[in-house]
Amino acid sequence: MLERFLGDEAATMRLGEDFAMALRPGDVLALHGDLGAGKSTLARALIRALADDDGLEVPSPTFTLVQSYDTRVPIHHFDLYRLSLADELDELGFPDVLKDGAALIEWPERAADRLPASTIVVELAHRDEGRLVRILGEGAGYERIARSLAMRDFLDSSGWGTARRRHFVGDASARSYEIVLLADQAPRVLMNSPRLVLGPPVRDGKPYAEIAHTAQTVAAFVGVDRLLRDAEIAAPEIHAQDLDNGFLLIDHLGTEGLLTPDGAPIAERYELVADLLAFMHGKRWPDRVVVAPDAFHVVPPFDRDAMLIEAELLIDWYLPAIRGYAASEEERNAFRVAWNAVLDRMGEAEVTLMLRDVQSPNFIWRQDRTGFDRLGVIDFQDALIGPSAYDVASLALDPRVTIEPAFERAVVDTYVAARTSAGRFDRAAFEEAYAIMGAQRHSKILGIFVRLDRRDGKPYYLKHLPRIRGYLRRLLVHPTLAEVRALYDRLGVLEEPA
Repeated sequence: MLERFLGDEAATMRLGEDFAMALRPGDVLALHGDLGAGKSTLARALIRALADDDGLEVPSPTFTLVQSYDTRVPIHHFDLYRLSLADELDELGFPDVLKDGAALIEWPERAADRLPASTIVVELAHRDEGRLVRILGEGAGYERIARSLAMRDFLDSSGWGTARRRHFVGDASARSYEIVLLADQAPRVLMNSPRLVLGPPVRDGKPYAEIAHTAQTVAAFVGVDRLLRDAEIAAPEIHAQDLDNGFLLIDHLGTEGLLTPDGAPIAERYELVADLLAFMHGKRWPDRVVVAPDAFHVVPPFDRDAMLIEAELLIDWYLPAIRGYAASEEERNAFRVAWNAVLDRMGEAEVTLMLRDVQSPNFIWRQDRTGFDRLGVIDFQDALIGPSAYDVASLALDPRVTIEPAFERAVVDTYVAARTSAGRFDRAAFEEAYAIMGAQRHSKILGIFVRLDRRDGKPYYLKHLPRIRGYLRRLLVHPTLAEVRALYDRLGVLEEPA
């Protein structure tokens, strides 16, 4: 059970925001309390936060029995006071509304036993000059609400306890971000980065994330952020941190990116990122950084095992999806042999701090700044010490953006020109590493995007698959990749599905 004292109406409204940040489709909140206990205030604040509209009219559903709102998570506000029989809930569309939305129910006792076992009970009662709220439940929805309340506590300890919270963005991981707003202060970002769930062992007793060196805690973000800011790169300033719970309060760098409003890449912006990468790759970076008085982060290496297990996502997830059946052991062995032979060529490749996820969503364009300060850099917690060419291939063949060959070449040429002007630079070795790392990355992405659909219920990544196949075709023309290209042809990797 969770318990909070709400000293005034504003505190009740903040609780509504805290609930709104945690809600997902399928969640049910059952509000209990006498008249005047604050149920309507809580409901209005929750709905307005989901709608991101403080002026939204939220009438009581006393007479309509249900009022629905097309918000970020569709929310259906039920008032069952006038319900005669629990069976009448079906006529109101419950529980069908839970397929894509959440339900907020006043007078839930009228529903008898029709509410799901996962229902979160919210009890409001008068206490002194305010209200006492008790929250009871179990399961994922309850745990999300508990975490959201912990985030409010973190804000409070950071001097931002009365801030308004609004959903900002999520990503392909379990991380999420909110905009927090406080009077007379610039907006900040509240980062919610739960400890990574490692999953089952997949090789040599180790889970995939451990082999691939995926960041397990928010300490990785803090560490890389400090490295970047020490190099005067515009990563967000961290104003408060809770490493144990995975909460950060950081600068809001802006929302404008590298693309036009219709999603086309802007040459000036991509080329500045290429120049930034050239600057970074000309520096020597430590692989160990202090993140707290008693803690440090070690930047892992992008080693052979990590490269291989990432590439094998193609054969584990993508290939079965397009063919309808899993790869044979013979095909798996051929895949490993081909990739091991190619990765042997990377032994002498230049290594540096590799941001690892260099793509358009992870750079903020700040037109009012100058030089590299025009680029805000985010989402770098998975950084490794690895081949410099990896990040250049990630940028010049952005998986979420259609990059024509001439545009790709201009970005690469910008990078090469900057590296060459700074000293000796082996372009032939770079071009080979660019092709190998680009092919490795896009093989991984084909698998990841299918995995996000099949395992995580995120189908919107599938629309990028044709583009990524096209990028692989470009990369695999390099002579070093001839064996991988022949294997992919045999497996049908590059064919457009019928």
